[in-house]
Amino acid sequence: MGALTNNRKRGDECLSFSCAHPSPNLPNFQNSKRPRLSHVNQSPNQLIVSSKSASSRLSRYPDIKPPLPRVHAPCRTQKFGSFRGLTPKTRGVPEERSMGNVPSNRLDKAKNAAFGAFRYSTKDKEVIELDKEVEDDRVSEDSSIEEVVAIEEDDQEGPSVVDYGQELDTKMVDYGTQATHPSASSVVSDLTTTTNTAFKEDSAGKMLDSLSLNREAGVPSKAAYKLLIESVERRAPKLKYLDVQIDFHWKKRSMLESLRPQKKPVEVVPVEPFVPLRKEEVAEIEQAFSSSNRKRILVTHENSNIEITGELLQCLRPGAWLKDEVINVYLELLKEREKREPQKFLKCHFFNTFFYTKLISGKGGYDYKSVRRWTTERKLGYYLIDCDKIFVPIHKEIHWCLAVINKVDQKLQYLDSLKGRDTQVMRILAKYYVDEVKDKSGEDIDLSSWELEYVDNLPEQENGYDCGVFMVKYADFYSRDIGLCFKQEHMPYFRLRTAKEILKLRAD
Repeated sequence: MGALTNNRKRGDECLSFSCAHPSPNLPNFQNSKRPRLSHVNQSPNQLIVSSKSASSRLSRYPDIKPPLPRVHAPCRTQKFGSFRGLTPKTRGVPEERSMGNVPSNRLDKAKNAAFGAFRYSTKDKEVIELDKEVEDDRVSEDSSIEEVVAIEEDDQEGPSVVDYGQELDTKMVDYGTQATHPSASSVVSDLTTTTNTAFKEDSAGKMLDSLSLNREAGVPSKAAYKLLIESVERRAPKLKYLDVQIDFHWKKRSMLESLRPQKKPVEVVPVEPFVPLRKEEVAEIEQAFSSSNRKRILVTHENSNIEITGELLQCLRPGAWLKDEVINVYLELLKEREKREPQKFLKCHFFNTFFYTKLISGKGGYDYKSVRRWTTERKLGYYLIDCDKIFVPIHKEIHWCLAVINKVDQKLQYLDSLKGRDTQVMRILAKYYVDEVKDKSGEDIDLSSWELEYVDNLPEQENGYDCGVFMVKYADFYSRDIGLCFKQEHMPYFRLRTAKEILKLRAD
């Protein structure tokens, strides 16, 4: 009746319910989209479907497949611990946490490696590996296998990490826990097992200590004794070397201490220059300062023929300048004090306040002849050149200073409470002393080797009226041969004390 078109094969495929949906990218997609079917030469049992029917159109679509099952990706494990899905029974099983906690796996591997590192062996016997499944780690007492730790010695890096001394100490502790003591034979056997091992200094020392604790058990064998002697002999050179090093460092330390600047010794403040005044003495001084005694002669110094009136004594009141008469009388009292107690004070001479003015009164600023007869032995009772120190008051119109010819220390010293310097005073006094020695002894001396010292570490004046008190106190302390251990705050006390000593005509 009719025949199939040239697209018969494709049409048959379209009639099949299992055929796939034709791809639109095929070149003959348009031709195969609507296949035409014929009713000619078809058997009665064959299903004839029209191309325009709904069933033919449905056959073009692929078969309906069930939806894909939902698949979950592996969950991220915790930092420490197993999967959340694991039960408590399976958390401890290494096989079920292969993708779980990495540190736990590493811990298991480390444990296995640690158990495998321990070996049990005897001397000249094969090495026996420990069984991992052994539950009881203790070795029976009847076993002849001794537990040792493999020691790897390095000749270049020194002693090994584990030595025999540590093993021996461990055994001693174990014995102590069992409340028993090891026998001498057991200790000796431990020593003989390590005959071929080089002993270290610390190991030998620990062995000696352990044997000393075991004297009651028995005497060690001859072999062990010789072994200890050899270890001691090996330690002897090192001990000698350490002795040399210790001696060297001690000498080095002593040398460095000698180079360290020495601290100035703390001077003990003497008591005599600062004895407090009694109430009676203070009342007497206040009475002398009263206006009713201004015209009255309070005391007369016979040797210097100086009279001190109430008006002259007023210069010792706070805020007043000291006058020549008061200074000269006080210096005379210092000289009498030295004569009264020569063993306690230096042999000194105190010129009065007019000496330096007379010495520089010449045409050229120096006149020795004007003061030549001031220092005769008949007048002084001693030779000036025999004195240890010679004090010369220097008056500069409104300021008092002190110059010292220090024969003991071979110095020419200049003391100024304002830390001033005057080279002319030092030059004139040096020339005077040379002329004085030449005149009195006929000897020529050279003072070029003497030191010119402008004293800096002295108490300083902090006002404009205490220079005279500072000057007489410089002479007082130097004649005592003590340091200048006073300050500006002591000036009110020194004024009252000077007034008391002048009224009594006695310097303490």
